Amino acid sequence: MSDHDREPAPGAEPTAVLREPQNLVSPRAVAYWRVSSGIGTVLAWAAVAVVWFLWSDRPWWATAALVAVAVAVLVPTVVMPPVRYRIHRWDVTRRAVHTRSGWISREERIAPLSRVQTVDSTQGALMRLFGLRSLTVTTASAAGPITIDCLDADVAARLVAHLTEVTGAERGDAT
Repeated sequence: MSDHDREPAPGAEPTAVLREPQNLVSPRAVAYWRVSSGIGTVLAWAAVAVVWFLWSDRPWWATAALVAVAVAVLVPTVVMPPVRYRIHRWDVTRRAVHTRSGWISREERIAPLSRVQTVDSTQGALMRLFGLRSLTVTTASAAGPITIDCLDADVAARLVAHLTEVTGAERGDAT
């Protein structure tokens, strides 16, 4: 067994340093996430208003609780989109697809290109209005697919073509 084949000792420095993903999602993602979350916020406000108006002999604390709920549902609409935009990153190297996502807890996913089974692109009605697409890279991993949300539609199309070409040229069975 050569030194190259050996497992590193626990606590040992890795031989290669993985760089952070470099590419941002589309700047239009912020507006998309705001509108998408805003739809839920409006529905929550409507529910709060119905409860408030139908509860005729409500105690003071009920009004305070309803106001707290109405304000709390604003957080995902106001705070989340710009934070999520700064955190969400993606990269495709000659060896792997690498993503970082989340806004409260962060998740990094790396899939070797040799393990890629399918590359899918999706675009819902709201995403279409913003010119955005999401890319899903399915691998043989038990952790599930890797998703890159909110790419410009043309960037997503080029990335699908690139990944299809690269993974089609890979030897192996992607398992």
